Amino acid sequence: MRNFKHIAFPFIAISSLVFTGCQHVVKPTQTTPTLEAPNTATADIAIEKPTNQFNLEGKIGVKTPKQSGSAFYTWVQDQQDFNIQLNGILGIGKTIIEGKSGEVTLNSSKTGLISATSPEQLLEKATGWVAPITHIVSWVQAVPATENAQILRDDTQRISKIIEDGWAVDLSYNDQAKLPNKLILKQQLEADQENRITMVIQNR
Repeated sequence: MRNFKHIAFPFIAISSLVFTGCQHVVKPTQTTPTLEAPNTATADIAIEKPTNQFNLEGKIGVKTPKQSGSAFYTWVQDQQDFNIQLNGILGIGKTIIEGKSGEVTLNSSKTGLISATSPEQLLEKATGWVAPITHIVSWVQAVPATENAQILRDDTQRISKIIEDGWAVDLSYNDQAKLPNKLILKQQLEADQENRITMVIQNR
């Protein structure tokens, strides 16, 4: 089993604090002919392996068919271990999420301390939302998390779009930077609605 699910959880958990009710997810349609799987000839360009070790600061916004909100964050990632602190998260104050081998915890004034042995368990405890865990740790490093992802590159061969595990991710860059400063994650729902997460990276 890949370690992605253990290190990619934090922002999905935070984002899903506003995902209420039962939402039916539909797979995004593949309407762009230039999107190719990484192992095809048109996309046969080396993809660097993510380091999974970084320190980010910025702002994250969440918009669903029912609610929206935002928070400022600091995110320290060290391989499988992480510490994320959020302020003003969706109106519920400071939230701290920590992950170490075998345990993930979330602590906020609204939820109190919640712990679980896996990200999936913690997500369901904190939000009641059962959904596949996406791979944000890889995406913020401008790489897909799995071999099944579809990618689109810009004129300088940087990855500008990733479609993976039910999410479409648009990546934006400052000038000639190799790493993105903004990611927009979209999950398609029924009736032409969507869950949207906008992540701005102000400092690395």
